[in-house]
Amino acid sequence: MAQEQKRDSLDTGKVYEIGEVVVTGTRNETDVRHLSQTVSVVNRSKIDQALQPSLLPVLTEQIPGLFVTSRGVMGYGVSGGAAGSISLRGLSGGTARLMVMIDGHPQYAGIFGHPIADAYQSFLAERVEVLRGPASVLYGSNAMGGVINIVTRKMQEDGVKTNLRAGYGSWNTLETELTNRIRKGRFSSVVSGSYNRTDGHRADMGFEQYGGYAKLGYEVTDNWNLRGDVNVTHFNASYPGPVDAPLLDGDQRITRGMTSFAVENRYEKTSGAVSFFYNWGDHWINDGYTPSEGETPQDDRFLSHDDMMGVSLYQSARFFKGNRITVGFDWFRYGGRAWNEYVSGEQAGTTSDLVDKHEDELAGYIDFRQDIGSWLTFNVGLRADHHSRIGLEWMPQAGLAFHLPHAIELKASASKGFRYPILREMYMFPPQNPDLLPESMWNYELAFSQRLMEGRLTYGVNLFYIDGKNLIQTLPNPNGSGMLNQNSGAIKNTGVEVQAAYRIDRHWSVDGNYSFLHMENPVIAAPEHKLYAGANFSHGRWNVSTGVQYIADLFTAVGDQPETEDFVLWNLRASFRACKWLDIWARGENLLAQEYEINAGYPMPRATVMAGFNLSF
Repeated sequence: MAQEQKRDSLDTGKVYEIGEVVVTGTRNETDVRHLSQTVSVVNRSKIDQALQPSLLPVLTEQIPGLFVTSRGVMGYGVSGGAAGSISLRGLSGGTARLMVMIDGHPQYAGIFGHPIADAYQSFLAERVEVLRGPASVLYGSNAMGGVINIVTRKMQEDGVKTNLRAGYGSWNTLETELTNRIRKGRFSSVVSGSYNRTDGHRADMGFEQYGGYAKLGYEVTDNWNLRGDVNVTHFNASYPGPVDAPLLDGDQRITRGMTSFAVENRYEKTSGAVSFFYNWGDHWINDGYTPSEGETPQDDRFLSHDDMMGVSLYQSARFFKGNRITVGFDWFRYGGRAWNEYVSGEQAGTTSDLVDKHEDELAGYIDFRQDIGSWLTFNVGLRADHHSRIGLEWMPQAGLAFHLPHAIELKASASKGFRYPILREMYMFPPQNPDLLPESMWNYELAFSQRLMEGRLTYGVNLFYIDGKNLIQTLPNPNGSGMLNQNSGAIKNTGVEVQAAYRIDRHWSVDGNYSFLHMENPVIAAPEHKLYAGANFSHGRWNVSTGVQYIADLFTAVGDQPETEDFVLWNLRASFRACKWLDIWARGENLLAQEYEINAGYPMPRATVMAGFNLSF
């Protein structure tokens, strides 16, 4: 079935592979032409070209409407002064409105509800699929604004491949990665490890990270497959505070882990899987102090252990020509414990709990797709989601995909997204409120795309309107003093997204994307204008790629005194194959030496350079 889909697919050969078989947007492999929602794909070749240890800078360049905050040459961190907040169309993963998944399994922290950016390293990914718009029908809460699905690596042919990548550059920055891949008959494995560190471009901004990943697979029969994986990353980070109020002893020690096991089946007319996953994290944080403001060292340290586990079951079947029905069930349990541990002062040797709680989510969903002739695909889906504290939520979506002459695709969709309040908003730190209700929104979208010149040129345009209610905001307490989290917010975002890719010849290719976002109520880290234009040259032993990114009206502060940033970033990457087993590479970023901030008070580094080698054997 997948091969039939691929023969019918559009071939761009580049980033937005319109017509490629994807799994995000439905649980089963589907030609993206038949989806009414927009799924963008960043494949392994683009990830390799970027020469980045983290996946998120690659996605920032390649996905229109997506932006990731940064504060330094490496490392996003957590807590005060942290970066790594991922926003899509003005909806942020930092507020649990955007979900990151690995092979379809949610990855957000059980207490805080948001993804941990430093856990998403490049060695994990075969490709990354980004669904722009609500995906709550298939994935539940936290997929309100969209999903980023990291599809992990695997070997396609028998053999053994080992790759070692290492680089060194500005600010005493070191990047290393070692990956071994094996496929022999029905058995396959991927094992990767990495070590990255930097002194940072400011004092007290060091970052050090260890990461490891292993995945095993076994094809029991031609129709049944087993796979399991484990991924652990640990990082130590220091954060120096804003430049106008330098911070001392701002230190973090964070460990994140995940594991999953799945049994998959694939027949001619039906396919499905049952999978179990477990994510966990340990956080140790010293919030530091600001001597210039008369502060003294903190008496306590923040500690937490969070976890999330779940079971997902789905089966997809074709009952008659052009039909596909997917039925699935999910069970999630998430939460954890957070506490303060006092190391000095009158309470030395004691602890105080902040939260110790778990909640459950049980859901069933159905997704129906029907081809009508060769010119139209109809999609409709519905999810019934029950939360242990809040009760039942219904999530519908529907859409049409028109397959028109001259390789034109026209899509229209309406989908509802939602998210449950996270434990931090309800129980931790003033202004917590245990009576919060779920947020919800509707996304209405029109999309047009076309391929020309036998697939060498592709382009697409998306128009969307987001209408949300009950958004959680921190406002004055109507029943007392102080501040309180309340369901008082609304969101009305509109926007345009454009992407294009052109293979000029076998040596040259260009690609680009642009997004315009209008927000009735602006939020931090969601630029109004975002433009990227890139070019790639490949000939003989050389591969050179370059890109320019323009960001305008990026809010770094909102409210009574809003602040915005505009900047242009020029990046350049090159590699040279010295011999069959050795590549030499170099990467330059912000080569125009722009002075800019993404997080207010945290100036970004000027021009930085990295160089290194890849060994393949």
